[in-house]
Amino acid sequence: MTSSAAPPPINRLGIARPGPRNLITDVPGLKVGQAHDAAARTGATVILPDARAVAACDVRGGGPGTRETDALDAHNLVEAIDAVVLSGGSVYGLAAPDGVCAWLGAQGRGYGLTANPAVPPSPVVPAAILFDLANGGDKAWGEDPPYRALGREAVLAAALDFDLGTAGAGYGAMAGQLKGGTGSASAVTADGFTVGAVVAVNSFGAVTAPGGRTFWAAPFEMGDEFGGLGAAGLVGAGDDWGLAKADPQARTNTTIACVATDAVLTPAQARRVAVMAQDGLARAIRPIHAPFDGDVVFAMSTAQRPLGERPDFQIARLGALAADVLARAVARGVHAAAPWPDAPVRCWRDLA
Repeated sequence: MTSSAAPPPINRLGIARPGPRNLITDVPGLKVGQAHDAAARTGATVILPDARAVAACDVRGGGPGTRETDALDAHNLVEAIDAVVLSGGSVYGLAAPDGVCAWLGAQGRGYGLTANPAVPPSPVVPAAILFDLANGGDKAWGEDPPYRALGREAVLAAALDFDLGTAGAGYGAMAGQLKGGTGSASAVTADGFTVGAVVAVNSFGAVTAPGGRTFWAAPFEMGDEFGGLGAAGLVGAGDDWGLAKADPQARTNTTIACVATDAVLTPAQARRVAVMAQDGLARAIRPIHAPFDGDVVFAMSTAQRPLGERPDFQIARLGALAADVLARAVARGVHAAAPWPDAPVRCWRDLA
């Protein structure tokens, strides 16, 4: 007896592949700059679009620290941003965008409130921070924290290539009980859309399954970009968090990220991509979005490729891909992390 049920539809979308750099800068129209202070064990990362870009934000953690996120609401006046900043330093790190704004304004970049040339534009630079104040670095900066200078140094360093691991905003980070870091990844669809992510991983939760070296993000790995171990080691049980932080403290954690695409998005569509991208953190970190975390994901559009027909379906595709790419970026950041100079901090490479 034969079944009369119709066969399942064939996926004609093709398979996405990493971009040539496997970095967020594979998205056309983006550069990234980073800076760090080795003595203070902290740093900053700037995502710099070539032109003003539509952006949105989604906040899931219980202890976030942000700047200019209200300006990203779709019903508000400003519909584009000039840069996004990710920084260490907790509340002090919210000064990193000051250095970026000053540089942008000096270049004549920003939101123009008036046609009067004597009035400088107002750069719109949303930001999020993580807590790295208790990592043993020298924080005796008195009334002169380094973050404004780090922001300026990072934006001046903006380029297509940048370092992963112990660099930028992830320089001072810890991912559970392992050294955290800055990660990035990209994917290009068969029909030409590009999605990328950059993330600073400073999580309460663990990025590896208990008892081994396998990243929770293993099912989404492309090639051997974070070790090529496969997913056979993925084992989880309730209340077994493996290498999560043993004694989490409020505001001492946080994973902050930016995803980007070259698709033309409205602010509302960018917000949906940011919401969907948060699932990438859930695929890569366990647990996530806890009261101790300040998890924030920005989404940005460089508006190079129209969505075409079925725009809602395309948003679903891009959001799902952004989640996958962000999960990969988390693992890549921890995989590449190295100890601070003269510091016996445990890294992924040390796991048996």
